[in-house]
Amino acid sequence: MTIQRIHHIQITVNCADEDAARQFYIDFLGLPEIDKPNSLKARGGFWCRVGDRDLHVGVEEGVDRHATKAHVAYQVDDLSDWRRKIEAAGLTVKDSIPIPGYDRFEFRDPFGNRVELIEALRG
Repeated sequence: MTIQRIHHIQITVNCADEDAARQFYIDFLGLPEIDKPNSLKARGGFWCRVGDRDLHVGVEEGVDRHATKAHVAYQVDDLSDWRRKIEAAGLTVKDSIPIPGYDRFEFRDPFGNRVELIEALRG
């Protein structure tokens, strides 16, 4: 018996920020939205596709979003372009601790969720 793969990642935003989160994740980051099951639509939030996995953006209140290390890491092939885009949007980029074979940085989305962008080094 083994765990086979990650099925999805769920992050959360405040209930009042759901529309702004759609704009950030779907319009700004360019993640395609996918339909949620009808049984879950009344709970709010939305789902996006990231490669062959899902990102579930739920809504909840009362979470200290700026105090957690929890995050999603998106692998990209153009990290420097993403850095410029993130900084141009007024978000603060923080260099991550180096790890062998990768370049990476992190930032907080407009709702406090930690996000990492990571690129495999060619070599």
